[in-house]
Amino acid sequence: MAVDVETISTLERRVTMAVAVEEIERQVDARLKKLARDVKMPGFRPGKVPLKLVAQQYGTQVRSEVLGDAVQNAFSDAMKQAKLRVAGYPKIERKDGANEKSLEFSATFEIYPEVKLGDVSAATIERPQVSVDDAAVDKTIEVLRKQRVRYAPAARAAQAGDRVTVDFEGQIDGVVFPGGKADGFAFVLGEGRMLPEFEKAVTGMSGGERKSFELRFPDDYQGKDVAGKTAQFSLSLKEVGAPQLPAVDAEFAKSLGVADGDLAKMRVEIRANVEREVKKRVDARLKQQCLQTLIDATPLEVPKSLVELESRQLLERAAADLQARGLKIEKLPFDPAAFEGSAKRRVALGLIIAELARAEALQPKPAQVRALVEQEAQSYESPAEVVRWFYMQPERLSEMEGLALESNVVDWVLSKAKVSDKSLAFDELMGAAE
Repeated sequence: MAVDVETISTLERRVTMAVAVEEIERQVDARLKKLARDVKMPGFRPGKVPLKLVAQQYGTQVRSEVLGDAVQNAFSDAMKQAKLRVAGYPKIERKDGANEKSLEFSATFEIYPEVKLGDVSAATIERPQVSVDDAAVDKTIEVLRKQRVRYAPAARAAQAGDRVTVDFEGQIDGVVFPGGKADGFAFVLGEGRMLPEFEKAVTGMSGGERKSFELRFPDDYQGKDVAGKTAQFSLSLKEVGAPQLPAVDAEFAKSLGVADGDLAKMRVEIRANVEREVKKRVDARLKQQCLQTLIDATPLEVPKSLVELESRQLLERAAADLQARGLKIEKLPFDPAAFEGSAKRRVALGLIIAELARAEALQPKPAQVRALVEQEAQSYESPAEVVRWFYMQPERLSEMEGLALESNVVDWVLSKAKVSDKSLAFDELMGAAE
């Protein structure tokens, strides 16, 4: 087999391969003879079917399989000979030629880039310092109260925070458009579920009132059929529901899992939960900074094939997530290109982390992975069962092993870079402050 490697670009290569026709024919004949020993055909006993009939029925399929195997083996041998690490899948094409003794193919593919780790010692990473005080506990309690809000009929005009129930019909050029009509539709004013102009029209109305108004849909509105168009709406307000938050009492504490309803115990548990969440978010911010530091310090051209593969995987995950929420994904315009930026970053990080783990011996120890598994299991009713589930099949541990490796990488970056502590407001960390 003659091997010719051509450099197309930094990462792209092309290999020309030749497979002997005589060897292909020999393997086709051998496979057909083996197949003839077991194949069944009407009118013949097993093993007595003439080879000619077997070849007529299965020859094309067998030849395709033999040729495919031969080309794959030739490609693998060529990669070993050239000492190339292939990224993604090669594009294999048949080459036209007059040589009757061999068949020629070309394989175009990408190789993994050489990763040269950069210096992170000059980078500065800010470590958030967040205090969980009584005010933070009070704010959390208010969030928990709002999550348990109930609405009572109110004989007054609708205002922000109220839940309103409406009948409406929208028309464009005198025709009701899809999704433009509903009866008994309920939403909370101020949550942003409806367009601002729609909420403005409802605000100030009382139960039983009717109103007509115009509404222009934004040019970038998700419903392409109505984007940029003006609709005429007729609206009837059926009911105004005023929000009623639960009192902070024993019953409220019990609803949060404090069996005896003790408010002091409730606050202690809430503080502990908030402190865990604060640590989780602080760690996430540190991780994001450390990983970005690695990317900034290690410029890298990533294989397009790996980016495309990662983009498709991200799309599939997003689609599965939306489907789990009850959305009909077949009606959504999914495009892998929309995930290209995230995919490129993930591929680059994967290559950098792999090289860093190799160079600095950062692979996690089994005890570290076990600790993460047990920590994850604590959020379930039967932690021991969850731990056993992870260890029943080693491949289930891959996610935890990845998290443990990332943790080691973060610790390594923090040990090399400049780290400065920075006070951060509780609301800013938790996302409450805009």
